[in-house]
Amino acid sequence: MNAFIKQTGQKWLDRVAKNPKKFFVYSMIFLSVSFIGSLIQGIFFPSEKTFSIKPPVLYSNTEIGRNSASVQEKEMEKIVSELKLLKEKRDRNALQKEDSLRIEFLFNRFQQLKNNR
Repeated sequence: MNAFIKQTGQKWLDRVAKNPKKFFVYSMIFLSVSFIGSLIQGIFFPSEKTFSIKPPVLYSNTEIGRNSASVQEKEMEKIVSELKLLKEKRDRNALQKEDSLRIEFLFNRFQQLKNNR
């Protein structure tokens, strides 16, 4: 297998050395098509994560930013209260497997909300 790859690679290098103009033309065609394809993808199918940077709430003049922050605060408070309930359940030695999964989910969600502020 390794010898086959070396032979094939050597064959392609020989072709490139014999026909540099053809190689250059094919390379430019490939690069142009790739560039046009990425432009089309960026224009018609934009990524959701492209403009996800939010200014801090202190510097935001809109109520939307403040409302989203208050919603995040409320959700974080709900998570903390649920984690406190699960802690009490742990102290009573009544935890189940589902509870440990819920704790992990709540902790990860809390970290996401905390980092998105």
